Amino acid sequence: MKKVIALHELWTIFASFFRVGLLTFGGGYSIIPMLEKEAIQKYSWLTKEELLDFFAVSQCIPGVIATNMAVMVGNKVKKTSGAVAASAGVVCPSLIIIMVIAAFLENFADFPIVQNAFWGIRVVVAALIAGVVLSMFKTGVIDKLTFCIFIIVFACSVFLSLSPIWYVLGSALCGVVATRIRERGQSK
Repeated sequence: MKKVIALHELWTIFASFFRVGLLTFGGGYSIIPMLEKEAIQKYSWLTKEELLDFFAVSQCIPGVIATNMAVMVGNKVKKTSGAVAASAGVVCPSLIIIMVIAAFLENFADFPIVQNAFWGIRVVVAALIAGVVLSMFKTGVIDKLTFCIFIIVFACSVFLSLSPIWYVLGSALCGVVATRIRERGQSK
């Protein structure tokens, strides 16, 4: 009976991430709304803060953000077997779609309807990313210090071509230093 329950949980994880992989277009940022719906609202696997933390870490480690997120969420829910189920689920739709596209796209790429469909998808992805940025801003910017860090990182990302890992590491360092300073101020 326990094996049946465990398989059902793994199937749920796989199916959830299959939907995420199937319906997420445009890269790592666009996964957030779908994961919010699946992992927070539908299954209560994560909190909003955990989702944002996992997203930040996913950007800093090598690999595809969506797969990194799947591994971390699956691991939190069901350890190694959950990580395998989630990563398989998020990758399968892309694999299937790429195989179909590779077989047929060369014949249809110049059709106006195909070009217009891709144009429409790009617009939707831009809107989803804007929504994610607003949501992350509301959750992450909680005081004057985090607002200052936001402004500095935003300005640097616009004008400099540094890897995102430097922004994350620098912001983490600022958070650690600020916490130490606040703790010293409270202990006096």
